Amino acid sequence: MNKVEDFKIAESIDSVGILEQMSVIGGFQGNKVAEAVQVLERMIKDEAALNFLAFPACLVATGIRGVFAEMIRRGWFDIIVTTCGTLDHDLARSYGDYYEGSFNLSDEDVKRRGFSRLGNVLVPDKVYAELVEKHLQEFLTEIYQEGTEWATYELVWELGKRLKREDSLIYLATKNKIPVIVPGITDGMVGYQLWLFSQDKDFRINIFKDEQLLNDRVWEAERAGAFIIGGGISKHHTIWWNQFRGGLDYAVYLSTATELDGSLSGAAPREAVSWGKIKAQAEKVHVWLEATAILPLMVSALAKRI
Repeated sequence: MNKVEDFKIAESIDSVGILEQMSVIGGFQGNKVAEAVQVLERMIKDEAALNFLAFPACLVATGIRGVFAEMIRRGWFDIIVTTCGTLDHDLARSYGDYYEGSFNLSDEDVKRRGFSRLGNVLVPDKVYAELVEKHLQEFLTEIYQEGTEWATYELVWELGKRLKREDSLIYLATKNKIPVIVPGITDGMVGYQLWLFSQDKDFRINIFKDEQLLNDRVWEAERAGAFIIGGGISKHHTIWWNQFRGGLDYAVYLSTATELDGSLSGAAPREAVSWGKIKAQAEKVHVWLEATAILPLMVSALAKRI
């Protein structure tokens, strides 16, 4: 049995020191955070592991976009699984700024002023709709000249070639040749623009090509790990494919969803064991916290350890 140790505040303490102390404070999510960082460190350092990063789009509308960018820049993960909105927000923030708002704003007033509200983030309609549409249609016209059928990861790389912004997730994934799989590609602004572009052209997105890449990479992997932030389709698609190799060897969940309604988003790692999506003997931990509140600390500590 490990003793519960009091946390000691010191001016010189850094993120690694904070995590080391959090590992022995005894509760309640603090020691889970420290454990999660330890599992992630071992997972990323495991050269035989195929590592996934899965997250929803909403976080890309916040400053956590920079945290994702750093993880991609450092090449910690081999495959990214996310939602269409990630492309939307990454493109939009490449062309304009989002703003801090409040959960308590009048939404009628927000809309009148030309914004959309994402939690307490204000998204300018001009940036999200007009600028993304303008630039994306220009990009698609160029991409169409090079081919009429693309996997989502290939499309992301083609967009990245043209975006060329070091703060962009799309660009960094392209630069590092990390496939970005978007299983729900039509569910967002980019998806709508793809559909619109296809109306008078034989332009197609081949999602089966994405699935083939996942199949090939998963079957070839000696071991596999996943850092899964939030829930939804990005979470499920990641663990779904890993069941075909007998499950993940490492799994770190970071979410606030509850398992009591039976949702996939709230399902704990132990439930995935019953499906064969995570191995029974896997290193697995579920941190029940909101990502913007803890992810900067976790990744800062990892950056010093790896």
